[in-house]
Amino acid sequence: MWMLRERVTAVWLGLMALTVLTTWILSKDVVAPAAAVTGIFLMAATKVRFVMLDFMELRDAPVLVRAVFEAWIVVLTGLILGFWFLTT
Repeated sequence: MWMLRERVTAVWLGLMALTVLTTWILSKDVVAPAAAVTGIFLMAATKVRFVMLDFMELRDAPVLVRAVFEAWIVVLTGLILGFWFLTT
């Protein structure tokens, strides 16, 4: 039962929950396509952030390194969503 108290287990369960949400709910015709795409990309960015922080151990990295990686997620997600919205 010690495994359930570890942060990495909670992060993994959260990643699985986000995967289920994006795969089975947002990919269906439940919401408008623009909202679904936005939600899917924002959840993907969140998943990337948690993988980088907890599985690549950037949570304890120097502040500058962590800031660069966090900025990379924001910029890349913004660019992808921006291009998607400009082309539709």
